Amino acid sequence: MILYSLQCAHGHVFDEWFANSGEYDARHAAGQLVCPECGTAEVSKAIMAPRVAKAAPVPAPACTPGGCGGCAFAGHH
Repeated sequence: MILYSLQCAHGHVFDEWFANSGEYDARHAAGQLVCPECGTAEVSKAIMAPRVAKAAPVPAPACTPGGCGGCAFAGHH
């Protein structure tokens, strides 16, 4: 499945799922893509920003029972 951001000739932007890029092409050519806001079939792909997954933050090491002596929690044990 591919999620495309679409935009109509009136500037309304909406998302729609397609099985593949060929399905988008076929539905677009047949005039089957319609703006849900205004109903126009003058629809094209909108410019999309890539979705890049952010790396998970690295957890801080656990403090020892005697304190870790250098982290933000030093002296608070």
